[in-house]
Amino acid sequence: MKIRILGCSGGIGGGLHTTSILVDHDILIDAGTGVSSLTLDEMAGIQHLFLTHTHLDHIACLPLMVDSIFDRISRQRPLIIHALPASIDALQKHIFNWAIWPDFASLPSADQPVIRYQPLNPGQPLTLGERTLEMLPTNHIVPTVGYAITTATGALAFSGDTTTNDTFWAGLNRLQRLDLLIVETAFSNKDEELSKLSRHYCPSLLAADLKKLRHRPQILLTHNKPGEEQRIWDECQAEIQGRTLIRLVDGNTFEL
Repeated sequence: MKIRILGCSGGIGGGLHTTSILVDHDILIDAGTGVSSLTLDEMAGIQHLFLTHTHLDHIACLPLMVDSIFDRISRQRPLIIHALPASIDALQKHIFNWAIWPDFASLPSADQPVIRYQPLNPGQPLTLGERTLEMLPTNHIVPTVGYAITTATGALAFSGDTTTNDTFWAGLNRLQRLDLLIVETAFSNKDEELSKLSRHYCPSLLAADLKKLRHRPQILLTHNKPGEEQRIWDECQAEIQGRTLIRLVDGNTFEL
């Protein structure tokens, strides 16, 4: 399983791109502005999109991506969007509603659309080839999940956006193994109260929750607010002891 970080920032500017992760060539986790680094051929190769939630930094490139490869999708097969029912409802009402963007679930025709929605809930693992994906409940300001992806050769998990919780960590502890954990740390400790209000992690909150994890994966830190990256990294190194930390940047690749 190959993992390519297309975007891992909490914002944009100066080469920063928001959340999107390519797994192998055919699975996309979230569709933030990092999708813009893909070629048309690479976008056309994506068959499944798994959304954590519908905040703009995680879906910004979805409408444009579908539009850019519309002809290729209509000649091949639809893009399957896997998400919580509440997330699908938000996309239908607020994005693909003809006012903001065309309803690609009915184009070029209702019986052969370029996108199809597949509702998914925690506790419903989905196997695609040799990869099994499972939603893990988290704690964010809107309905949100993380994901665990397991294969015979390794396991990856992604927190999506979250703050202090038990459900995500309990889900990770049920896994047989965990090699890579991509986890958000949006704010520095000076903004701990804002972290709690917006339901994001800061280093102190993440350090406390990591004590719940029985696995010893490499921990890949993501979703830093632009301009705060060095402060967040320094605080994570000070707060999180006995763990292997990696500071993600756009373009990082990993293989399991």
